[in-house]
Amino acid sequence: MSLLLGDTAPDFDAETTEGNISFHDWIGDDWVVFFSHPADFTPVCTTEIGYTAKLKDKLAARGAKAIVISADSLEDHKEWVKDVEETQGAKVEFPLIADPDKKIATLYNMIHPNADAKVTVRAVYVIDPKKKIRASIIYPPSAGRNFDEILRLIDSLQLTDGYKVATPVNWQDGEDVIIVPSVSNEDADKMFPKGYKTIKPYLRTTAQPNK
Repeated sequence: MSLLLGDTAPDFDAETTEGNISFHDWIGDDWVVFFSHPADFTPVCTTEIGYTAKLKDKLAARGAKAIVISADSLEDHKEWVKDVEETQGAKVEFPLIADPDKKIATLYNMIHPNADAKVTVRAVYVIDPKKKIRASIIYPPSAGRNFDEILRLIDSLQLTDGYKVATPVNWQDGEDVIIVPSVSNEDADKMFPKGYKTIKPYLRTTAQPNK
């Protein structure tokens, strides 16, 4: 069964490079970027893990953290992390889940048999502190992901959770946002004291309200 936005992220127990975890307990009160990579000791994955390691402080500033999975053994993970740190110039300080029997990957629909039945695709789930799946992204094994886009996505999710706004195309933190159509002009006057611009009755822009 496919996992849909708004579903509770399935819980599981796993061995990781940072010890055994129960996933929901590990999430705690944080946002989580849970992503899969096809295999250890592969070039694209090495760059992705290294870049994510460099994002530790940016993730932490958003109350977020990363966790990774592939169908490799714990021993392979530990050896490969050494290569990642050597070649990418960053210390890996987040857990890598060992899933050699693919049970967790299957639970999260990370195996796409018509793409490659032997490895996980490049799946990303953004999970909120309530353990709800808020976003998902799927890339083929041949294409490295844009992790700056994942940060932008978390910024948008956190902003729109707190205010009745949506973020427009290519939005970046600090830029103008869109007032959702369900908000009347009368309510918008109260909610957005900085004012707003009406382009069309359904398209009103305002300064980012938490800046």
